[in-house]
Parts: sequence; C-alpha cells; structure tokens
Amino acid sequence: MLASFIMSATPPTLTPYRLPDSPSPGTEGSGYIGRFAPSPSGPLHFGSLVSALASYLDAKANRGRWLVRIEDLDPPREQPGAASTILKTLDDHGLHWDGEIVYQSQRSQAYEACLDALLQAKFAYYCTCSRQDLTAMGGIYDGRCRNRLVDSHHQICSLRLKLYDLPDRPTAEIIQFDDLIQGTQVQNLRTQAGDQILKRRDGFYAYQLAVVVDDIAQGITHIIRGSDLLEVTGRQLFFFDLLGAPLPQFGHVPLAIQPNGQKLSKQNHAKAIDGKLASKNLWRGLEFLGQNPPADLADASTSECLDWALHNWQRQAVQGLSHLYQEE
Repeated sequence: MLASFIMSATPPTLTPYRLPDSPSPGTEGSGYIGRFAPSPSGPLHFGSLVSALASYLDAKANRGRWLVRIEDLDPPREQPGAASTILKTLDDHGLHWDGEIVYQSQRSQAYEACLDALLQAKFAYYCTCSRQDLTAMGGIYDGRCRNRLVDSHHQICSLRLKLYDLPDRPTAEIIQFDDLIQGTQVQNLRTQAGDQILKRRDGFYAYQLAVVVDDIAQGITHIIRGSDLLEVTGRQLFFFDLLGAPLPQFGHVPLAIQPNGQKLSKQNHAKAIDGKLASKNLWRGLEFLGQNPPADLADASTSECLDWALHNWQRQAVQGLSHLYQEE
C-alpha cells in the first residue's frame, strides 16, 4: 500500500512507485493533479487559506484533481486536534478535496526505503554537524561530513542528501526553472542551498525528504504554494530528477505580511480563520490574489463565491512575493 523504492543497474537510479489510488499524470481528466499540504501545528490562518484557495482554484479551473495531505512529521510542533480542525475549515469554505487524505506520519516505510536506496547509491551520507556548526558555516552546509567516517550506531547524526558532485552522475550546480507566478528563477545548489537534511538528528524525517517522496507517490503535477517556499524549490526539483520522476510545475503565491513586517504564520500567532465567515474569507482571499471579485460576492453563499472564482480565475493576475494584510 505504501510507496517503495528500488535500485536498478549502474549508473544508480531510484524508481518511485505510486500509491495504488494515485493515477499517473495524464490518465484522468486534464492530467493536472494539485495538492494542499498543511502542517497540523495550529489552525488555518488567512495566509494558509490563500495558499489553499489558489491551489484549489488552479486545479479545478484546469479540470484537475485537488488532494490534501497532512504533513504531521514533527510531533513536538503539532497541536492536538489541529489536523481535524484544518480539514473542517477547508470543508466550511467549500474547498472539498479529491480522494483520501494522506498522513505523512503513516508513511515511514516509504521514507526509510528511499533513504536506504540513497545511501546505497552514495547519494546521501551521515552527518554529525549541529545547528551551531551550520551557523558557523554561514547558514549553508559546506559538506564537511561528506568524506568523514561516521559511526551512525553510536554517534548522534542526521542524514544529508548530496546536491552537487554526485558520484558517477554529472549534475549541474545551477538550477533554472520557470515559476508559474514568479517567473524565471535561478538557484545555485552549492552556494545557496548546501546538502539537505533528509532525516534529523532527533530521528524525525525531514520535510525535504517527505514532501518529494509523497508528491511523486501521489502523481502531483502542479504545486501552488506560498512564496516562503520559493527558495527551496530548486533543491526539490533536483531531488525529483534524482529519483527519476517527472518534474512538477511550481507556482508561488504572495505571502500575507503583517504591519510589523512579519509574515502571517502560526509561529507569529496569526488569528485562526472563522468558518462561520467563509464567504467573506474567500472574498478577501480572492482580492488578495488579484482576482478583483465584485463587492456583493462577500455576502453570497460559499458555493456562489467559489463558482464565480472558478469561472474567473486568472493565474496571471497573481503578482508579487508578499502583500500587506491587516487582520480584522
């Protein structure tokens, strides 16, 4: 039932298998498969609703499927009941997903199989460096454990993915891609990213591993999300390619910024979205995304609001990396 990975002949390649209920791209409808993947560290706020709304509209306007995945891989940061609260909020706003919800906490077998294959191919390695070490490096990991002998059974260590200078595999350090919203992007994996953690020192699987493994397993073709994740897109595209998977298209919507300059987030105690004000919330989300919704739509039903949005969705109207947002 879970995705797995196998090794094939030299040069090493990793072949991902899809979840049984996930169609291959191009086999259903338009072939478009999008997703929204919140972490249950708290209820949805306006910024996360904007990302959900944009990804939903882009999928449905393109006759695609829209999946929801709960990224519950970090128990210390998770809030009890947050996952069910998030799903109820989506439902209250008429953002109904296709298929079953995938919970990353139930996907450890897939992640471990991928890690084993990466280690066997020498694409990943054990690392004993701490956060303090990373800070001393200037925030970009310099690969110092690449050639060290690390005893993973007796030393506290993480697992890192090599993003450049891979054995027996020519790779380019510079990644260029066309973001559906932000335009052409160029990122240097050596100087702007550094080798990425796949499994943390505390034993938890890292976001950079799980998000790519699961996007492949679910056949995701389009990823519309907040611009705070734009800087990690190059390294994720590299990982997709390393695993032999089709590259999804990415689009990054503006972040909601508070008057104090901080982004609206759970960590900054953003106010939870009120499901009883669903139509007004959707209207404000559409306005934030540059869709120019008519004023009377704020008082319409949720279904009427979404119907208008689907018929008038203009991806090219979404502009900028961030916009000021003031909570009411």
